[in-house]
Amino acid sequence: MHRRLSPDTMLSITLDAICSRNRYTTDPAPVIAELYATAGERLDILTESVGTWVGFFEEPHIVTLCAALRELPGLESWIAVGASRRAQPDHRTPTAHEGASWPERRA
Repeated sequence: MHRRLSPDTMLSITLDAICSRNRYTTDPAPVIAELYATAGERLDILTESVGTWVGFFEEPHIVTLCAALRELPGLESWIAVGASRRAQPDHRTPTAHEGASWPERRA
């Protein structure tokens, strides 16, 4: 059985894509207007998506968009979530078996 993503998840993905596509903008007003138009009445998803995006991706190269997005109401807790996710270490293969004799390595 093929499962589709929920409408809420699809909306979140779309909002993230709008932010990413416009990250280097010098005029954030149209971006913010597009975010609101896309989110419609789902301001809960807008604040979660935009807040986590800002917290995760904020850097000097995209300061114009991030500064404007930070002005949106209700983002602070979601910005913290995004920053926390950014601070997580990269996924790596565990080194638990580093000294194990298996599998044998041949020279």
